[in-house]
Amino acid sequence: MRNQGSLRGGEAPSFKRIIPLPLGKGKGIKGIGFPCICYNGWQIMIVVTGAAGHVGANLVPALLAQGRPVRVLVHADRRAFQGLDVEAVQGDIRDPESLVSAFKNAEVVYHLAARISIFQHDWPLLEAVNVTGTRNVVEACLRCGVRRLVHFSTIHSIAQTISGSPVGESNSLVESRRYPAYDRSKAAAEREVRQGIERGLDAVIISPTGIIGPNDYRPSHFGDALLRLADGRLPSLVSGGFDWVDVRDVVRGAVRAEEQAPAGAKYILSGHWVSLREVAGLVAQITGVPAPGFVCPMWLARVGAPFITAFDRLAGRRPLYTSVSLQALRDNRNISHQKATGELDYHPRPFRETLVDTLRWFEKNGRLARPLKITSTGSA
Repeated sequence: MRNQGSLRGGEAPSFKRIIPLPLGKGKGIKGIGFPCICYNGWQIMIVVTGAAGHVGANLVPALLAQGRPVRVLVHADRRAFQGLDVEAVQGDIRDPESLVSAFKNAEVVYHLAARISIFQHDWPLLEAVNVTGTRNVVEACLRCGVRRLVHFSTIHSIAQTISGSPVGESNSLVESRRYPAYDRSKAAAEREVRQGIERGLDAVIISPTGIIGPNDYRPSHFGDALLRLADGRLPSLVSGGFDWVDVRDVVRGAVRAEEQAPAGAKYILSGHWVSLREVAGLVAQITGVPAPGFVCPMWLARVGAPFITAFDRLAGRRPLYTSVSLQALRDNRNISHQKATGELDYHPRPFRETLVDTLRWFEKNGRLARPLKITSTGSA
């Protein structure tokens, strides 16, 4: 039975009535007291799935800094929230009953957990984690009376062309099998959330572009690419680029969506389109390590992708240039965050600032072979 002082599942709160109340030591960042966001005197418990990932590693401290009690769903890796005052519960989004246990008395759930893949043939696992897992999260939210679900999708779930027409929230979701398996799985996950909304679930959807930033423990695919550039271990580049967004800006936008967005809203959180050549040039300025001299034409990279992928696997390296990742580098660069700016006051920071902070974090955590050349931030 839910605590009688908490909100009922279908009850939309008036955020003007959420007031900060004093909180004792041991809440928020460990050993520090923060105001606690409360509703009618009751603490609002926040649950985060996928807390061990890149976004989770930035979201959880941000929530704690607001004085909000946080419960994290733990699958295996705990580095992202080591030393933070959180309630950790073992669970798996593929296990519905573990979610019901984790979501007990939760007012808000941030669903970050997902499988990311840059390969064409990972559908069974992607379906199990991204599609069925999201369906389980939706069902658990409904069963437990969760007030709001914040679902993290991706720009890759949105159908787009390379014609230059702006990509916005109204674009349809991908469906055709010509799209990569990951893209289709995240589009299917969004449809699961939409079906939950039709059944009375209060949910909002966040669709970030390519995420980059500090606290990248694993690291992410792009974090791995940055490390190889910074250490001079990436022999060549390919033509093309992507829209990169700072993970901290994504977190800020997601929290504002949780607090302010109407039920069913969706927001693209994009940043800045930057080519791989420009990224490598900036990394060279920051680290002092020369950028790769060869930029492979996209047509040639696409022809060689299967062989490069096979060679990387034989060498024990994580493949970076696959047919799927190369397709992403050719996608539409005109991605609009106009809706998020207008409704959430969302403003992504300069790309160079993000890049410096990311490399500085890698340096601080012993991931770089040599110290950075410069540490000042500036516009991209």
